[in-house]
Amino acid sequence: MKRVGLTGGIGSGKSFVAGILRTMGYPVFHSDERAKALTNEHPEIRKGLVARFGATIYLGEAINKPALAQRLFASEEDRMFVNALIHPIVRQDFHAWCKEQRSEMVFNEAAILFETGSYLDFDATVLVVAPLELRIARVMERNAWSAREVEERIQAQWDDARKTALASFVVVNDHQRPLLIQLEHLIETLQA
Repeated sequence: MKRVGLTGGIGSGKSFVAGILRTMGYPVFHSDERAKALTNEHPEIRKGLVARFGATIYLGEAINKPALAQRLFASEEDRMFVNALIHPIVRQDFHAWCKEQRSEMVFNEAAILFETGSYLDFDATVLVVAPLELRIARVMERNAWSAREVEERIQAQWDDARKTALASFVVVNDHQRPLLIQLEHLIETLQA
C-alpha cells in the first residue's frame, strides 16, 4: 500500500482536494479531525494537557478550544509541547486505520505535515497551493474571520516555498488550472 501525505496552508483547498480524491475512490485519513477527536478521547493526551495547562483546559469531556488556541498562538513552546504530545498518537491512529483499508493507495490529509517532520513517514507528499489573496478570501468567507485574523494564521504556518522544497508533488488550486487533470496526472505518476 502506498501512503501519500496531503497538505497545504490554511485556505489552500487541501480538504477540497481530499474530497476529490475520495470521490476518485481513494481512502483519505483526516489527521486534523482525528487530532480533535483524540484530544477529547485519548487518556494520554488529556493527562498531558491537564498537567501542562490545568483542569480548565477541558470543559467536561471536551477540550476548551478558545483556551487552548490562546496558548498555542501565544507560545511557541506550548505549541511545540502540544504537537509533540498529540501528533505521535494521531500517527499511531493513522497506521491502525491503514490496516483496515483495502486500497493500493491511501492519503493522509494533515495541515502541518512538514512542520512536524511526519512527511518522512510517507511514500510521497502532495502540497496544495493557492495565491495568498484567494486563500485569505476563502478563509474569511468560511470562518467569518477578518483579513487580519487570517493573515495571523498564515504567518504562524510555514510558507509555501519552504514546503514546496520538501513536497513530492504540488497541486495548484487557483481556479485557473483544472484540478481534476492535475489529480489524474498525480495518480498516474504515483501508480507508475
